[in-house]
Amino acid sequence: MALLLKIIIVIAALLALKLILVLVFFHDEVRSARRKDPAAKGLLEVVFLYHGLAAIIDYRIAHLFYKMRLYFIARLISQLSRFLTGIEIHPGAKIGEGFFIDHGMGVVIGETSEIGDNVTIYQGVTLGGTSHQKTKRHPTLGNNVIVGVGAQLIGAITIGDNTKVGAGSVVVTSVPANATVVGVPGRVVAIRNPDTDTVERLPDPVGERLEDLERRIAELEKRLLTMERNKR
Repeated sequence: MALLLKIIIVIAALLALKLILVLVFFHDEVRSARRKDPAAKGLLEVVFLYHGLAAIIDYRIAHLFYKMRLYFIARLISQLSRFLTGIEIHPGAKIGEGFFIDHGMGVVIGETSEIGDNVTIYQGVTLGGTSHQKTKRHPTLGNNVIVGVGAQLIGAITIGDNTKVGAGSVVVTSVPANATVVGVPGRVVAIRNPDTDTVERLPDPVGERLEDLERRIAELEKRLLTMERNKR
């Protein structure tokens, strides 16, 4: 019983130490998670149970070693984090403040990725490369970008500030600021004017064509139904 009590005390002390260290050194990350996730019920839940937060903290530590050219240690931390959280962030990536990964499973962020401040990404997102050359080959995300579930951003493209990337989109070209991108391949369907907070819908030839085809099919079905009734 005494041994069990000692183990409990040690575990409690370690958890308390983790809480203190996280709040001191990673206050911005914790605050961002609590602010952006309406499901967050309390501080302890966010600090101890959010895999996205854990992966970001691990990345911050690994990135320090990476900048010191201790690449093996950096990658070791990165791979251990991937095993524990299901989120892979290369220690060479550059990530700004207020970054938040919601749910997170399956997220991959490549070596030359650059992420601005106050960015949010969801599970299954990939910031991938298209080249085997040792050069800039991964996306750059501006400030206040939101990337939806399962979106794939590929290549050395730039996603402008305040842009929203829809779930399941595959983006292979750069996107201007304040835009909304959807589809495969991703296309801009709207741009928000930050001065007036109004949204301008852009022409969507593919979507309009599909709507026209649906309308014509409905008309043909109606005609066929009318012809069958007349035969009777």
